[in-house]
Amino acid sequence: MRCATATDVGLIRDENQDEVLAKDYHGRILTVLCDGMGGEKSGSLASRMAVDEFFDHFTAGYQDGMDVEQVRVLLLSSVSAANSVIYSSARMDYQNYGMGTTCVAAFAEPGWVSIVNVGDSRAYLIENEKIRQITSDHTVVNQLYQDGKLALEDINDHPMRNMLTKAVGVERVVKPDYYHVACQEDFRLLLCSDGLSSFCSEQELLDTILGNTFTRMPQALVNIALEKGGRDNISLAIITN
Repeated sequence: MRCATATDVGLIRDENQDEVLAKDYHGRILTVLCDGMGGEKSGSLASRMAVDEFFDHFTAGYQDGMDVEQVRVLLLSSVSAANSVIYSSARMDYQNYGMGTTCVAAFAEPGWVSIVNVGDSRAYLIENEKIRQITSDHTVVNQLYQDGKLALEDINDHPMRNMLTKAVGVERVVKPDYYHVACQEDFRLLLCSDGLSSFCSEQELLDTILGNTFTRMPQALVNIALEKGGRDNISLAIITN
């Protein structure tokens, strides 16, 4: 298993509030990507705390040979651990009150990928020269779309397109979504913040991934977001066999 990551502040923001990290667990890969929110410095603090706590909790509980259910429980509890740390920290320091972060994490092993997510950072699976979004955004506009109150083509122009309905660290308890996905041998899994997904179509993501070598993919994806104006922090991870 291989993983490559990239993060960029973009062309508009003064600070990068995204955090992305990948680690190898004896041939299996855990990757966590977070996009922080809050006042000045609070967003970057939240995303960094979430990634650190996620990995600390996962590493403490992980053992070789764990089955799918054990990995699922560990991933979900790792999100909960990150949520508790951020929630408590925000209430101990009024300057960080209300801080939080999105979180999408994937544990990849031969043939399977387990994914958890909170917020609007996404996971896409690329197989057979096709791309498929695995996660569902926890946003107001996506909820309106799911309820039949908003057309798909109107999502990107809606005034509440960036408003989250769920984030890590904002409430005392968070309930992540979980996915367990079978993968073919030549799969690519893309994790990304909305600094990439909000400004690039799925076809652009697919063309860039298929048109570059594995080592060139991360920067090539950053570049297409920058070419679209780079109006947000841009972070991503690519996982493959």
